[in-house]
Amino acid sequence: MEWTDIQTTVPARFAGTAEDIATGISGGGLYIEDYRDLEAQVEAIAHVDLIEQELLEKPRDEVTIHLYLAPDENAAEVVELLKDRLARAEVPYRMVCAGVKQEDWESGWKAYYHALEIGERIAVVPSWESYETDRAVITLDPGMAFGTGTHETTALCLETLDGLIRGGERVLDVGTGSGILAIAALKLGAAKAEGVDIDPMCVRTAGENAARNGVQKDFTVLIGDLSDKASGQYDVICANIVANAILHLAPAVPALLAENGTFIASGIIDTRKDEVLDGLAKAGLAVRAVREKNGWAAIVCEKAR
Repeated sequence: MEWTDIQTTVPARFAGTAEDIATGISGGGLYIEDYRDLEAQVEAIAHVDLIEQELLEKPRDEVTIHLYLAPDENAAEVVELLKDRLARAEVPYRMVCAGVKQEDWESGWKAYYHALEIGERIAVVPSWESYETDRAVITLDPGMAFGTGTHETTALCLETLDGLIRGGERVLDVGTGSGILAIAALKLGAAKAEGVDIDPMCVRTAGENAARNGVQKDFTVLIGDLSDKASGQYDVICANIVANAILHLAPAVPALLAENGTFIASGIIDTRKDEVLDGLAKAGLAVRAVREKNGWAAIVCEKAR
């Protein structure tokens, strides 16, 4: 079965943002070519002289993201959406498309993706792996969409939810992507969750992942532009998106937060953290905590008193 491989190459400093954008769009799977720390990784297990010359010659100042689409996906539509989101995030890129057989990349995922424990109560587990644990298990297939929890922005959100959800909450996940954050909240005890995304493919994938985890009755996924589909007030609002989108969303957040509600803003590269902090304050949000990991930040807020 022939899939489409959309290859997006970006300067290394934009790799995280581009990966977030691609994974939020993906209806198939992702593969990241990143050789920046190749020698360090190899030296940890062998010797640098054992690296193939072809790998040593790979560029270290850029990263290539392969986004795989199933034969029934509209590749032209996805390419345009990807280009639009990259442009909005001001990410320079080169893009090409190629055909690839499903088995050429699917087996690679399974070789490197294993169960991952996050925080005190969460375990993200691939669908083909059994995992005995007392934690709240989120079952995902990385071939379906972003949501393994390995990326810093997602991990920061999951760790925050782990310490925040106590039971009975109403949750809104803006830019839901694979739905991992809303699913995690429900698994931790939230009563209801809504996911909003402008991409119909993400909405479909989030719904599939909800069913995979048995929370579909409590998870509503809607196509919409940020918060325009939200209704009423929420105890927790998550937005694991990019800085520009968070700044655009922020003015609408206070009205959507319930009394003592929490807004988690993530996907923020550290060089834009202060700009986002300023924008959140101007929107009437008080910062409760800033969590950082490997150059990324998640900002935890409440309504200013």
